[in-house]
Amino acid sequence: LFDARPSEDKPSTNNPFPFRCPRTRPMGERLAGAEKEVLVEIVRFTQKNGLKGAEGGWKDFLARNDKKFGASVSDPKKRTKDVLLVFLVTFSKDFQKYFRKLVRRHAERRAIEQYMNEFSGKISPEQKLVQLTTEHLDYRKNYYFPSYQEGWKVMRIGKVSSSMNSGAMLAIDCEMVLCHDGTEAVVRVCVVDNKLEVKLDTLVNPLKAVADYRTHITGVSKKDLEGVTCSLVDIQKSLKKILAKGKILVGHSLYRDLYVLKFDYSRVIDTAYIFKYANLPTTSTASLNSLCKSVCGYSVREDGEPHNCLKDAEAAMNLVTAKLKHGFNDPIEIAENSVRVERKFLVLPVVIQVAT
Repeated sequence: LFDARPSEDKPSTNNPFPFRCPRTRPMGERLAGAEKEVLVEIVRFTQKNGLKGAEGGWKDFLARNDKKFGASVSDPKKRTKDVLLVFLVTFSKDFQKYFRKLVRRHAERRAIEQYMNEFSGKISPEQKLVQLTTEHLDYRKNYYFPSYQEGWKVMRIGKVSSSMNSGAMLAIDCEMVLCHDGTEAVVRVCVVDNKLEVKLDTLVNPLKAVADYRTHITGVSKKDLEGVTCSLVDIQKSLKKILAKGKILVGHSLYRDLYVLKFDYSRVIDTAYIFKYANLPTTSTASLNSLCKSVCGYSVREDGEPHNCLKDAEAAMNLVTAKLKHGFNDPIEIAENSVRVERKFLVLPVVIQVAT
């Protein structure tokens, strides 16, 4: 029933799908305007997160509807755009709204790339580091957030020409605790500007039972949180306010902070992504502490010392300042045993079954 060949250069003369055509659905029409590579990314996102529509997951959908190839040709890139569309319109309206956000995000990236090509002389040095971040091999893997889930906030960058000329930056760092439900919750957030002036430094009530405060790492104890009323929602509101007018958000492995903050924002500089390493594999990044030793000449913390949220935010901003001032275009040496080992999120994956 499906054509598994990757080519889609010639327009379809008939509908190969016996059950649904995206042209009959307004939601499908909106997704149909997206480029195939965007739809491929969205389908892969559904696979990664175990998402299922009315026809099941991606492989279920193929096995059920493709009598010739079944799920044996499951790479979305090897399927036509029409097949990808038909799969995506089996999801609920809420999911399709999220899919359209991904399409808009891709359109923003394309608009930024086009603007940078046409007006390279008007691009701020800080924006060039944003672009360097987005070009990193791990960017799409780590910065495509499940912001369709409850509690997430999405902040758009606004007018491209205005944001491209802006160099205003804020650096952020968070401390997280492990909760009984297996998720992580933020308990402290610090934000500084490019002059290292503190814009936000607050403790956050996780509003659920904590299994491990990780005080030896976070520096935050149960007693510290007694009487704290600030919630994650309050922090999200504060971030939307201070990031207004397209400010750039800086952090080290920043996606981890954005994930726990449930805050989807694309104008970011990840200090783990903007340096080249002479003695690390391409898939590895340096820890914040070791990177500061190599680039800025100081240690953020001594061995065994707990994290300091404020110092970490300052360190991330110092790294960006050093990059802007001195370039560091050549690969840098990182001390042995200083490779950053990314601990996996303890957030349990949400598998959502969408009713037919």
